[in-house]
Amino acid sequence: MRYDLVIFDNDGVLVDSEPISNRLLAAYLTELGHPTSYEDSIRDYMGSALHRVHDLVLERTGKRLPDDFDDVFHARVFAAFQRELKPVPGVEAVLEKLAADGTPYCVASSGSHERIRVGHRTTGLDRWFDDTRIFSAQDVGRGKPAPDLFLHAARQMGVAPERCVVVEDSPLGVQAGVAAGMDVLAFTAMTPEARLTGARHFFSQMHELPGLLA
Repeated sequence: MRYDLVIFDNDGVLVDSEPISNRLLAAYLTELGHPTSYEDSIRDYMGSALHRVHDLVLERTGKRLPDDFDDVFHARVFAAFQRELKPVPGVEAVLEKLAADGTPYCVASSGSHERIRVGHRTTGLDRWFDDTRIFSAQDVGRGKPAPDLFLHAARQMGVAPERCVVVEDSPLGVQAGVAAGMDVLAFTAMTPEARLTGARHFFSQMHELPGLLA
C-alpha cells in the first residue's frame, strides 16, 4: 500500500548516533558505579527515553541516578555529536525522494527536542525537518514502547494511524509502532531481525526503503 505518512525514528535511522550515545551511556553508568558494557546499553536502552535508564537502574540496584544525570549525559553526547555525528548513509536521498513525491513525513523520537535538533543541525538534516515535522517523547510523557508518541505524531500531522508507516531500528520502537496500529519497516543495520518482532518488512541498507514504501 502507499502510505499517507512516513514516521521516522531519529537515532540510528536518520542520524548515526546510536554507537556514540550507547558508548557514552555505558561509560557514564559504569563511572557512577553501575557497570555497563556497550552491548548492555544497546540491549537495554537503545530506542528508549532517558527515564527508562533511571527506572531500570533503580529497579536493579535500589539506587537513584544523580539529579544532574540527564544534563551531564546530554552535554557529553552533544559534544561528541559535534565531533563525530554523521547522517545514516543514504537517508538524504530517501528524504529527497519523499519531498519530490510530495509524501508527508516526520520524525518521532524518544530523544529530547534539543537532542533531535542538535543532531539535525550537525548533520545538515535540519533542511528536511522544520518544527512541524519534529515530535519527541517529551511531548507525550510516555516513551516507547508505549504507542503514545507515534499516535501523537499522526494526530498532529492529520493522518489516521492505519495510514502511517513507522521506520524503526529498535525493539522498543517496533513494539510502539505495532501498538499504535501502524505498519513498521525495521532497519537492521544495528539490530538483527530476530529482535525486531512484529515488523512488516526488514531492510539493512537505506537505499532499499523507497521500494518498501511504494
